[in-house]
Amino acid sequence: METLLSLSPIILMFVIFYFLLIRPQQKRQKQVKEMQANIQKGDDIVTIGGLHGTVDAIDEDIVVVNCGASKLTFDRAAIREVKVD
Repeated sequence: METLLSLSPIILMFVIFYFLLIRPQQKRQKQVKEMQANIQKGDDIVTIGGLHGTVDAIDEDIVVVNCGASKLTFDRAAIREVKVD
């Protein structure tokens, strides 16, 4: 019983750490993966580098982005968000 009382602050710290840091990060990663999997041709996107453009073509892990006068190729993981009009 005495050892359980002495370990309770450490256990409590791990529980708080999990709910405040680990769990929200896992939820965010799941949302990002879902968003990247649902990208379609014609979507307006923003890359992690800040490039704004429109999806012109999609392969398995490659996305071709039309950004005005040029077309650039990015990994699907390089897309930060899909802009909603």
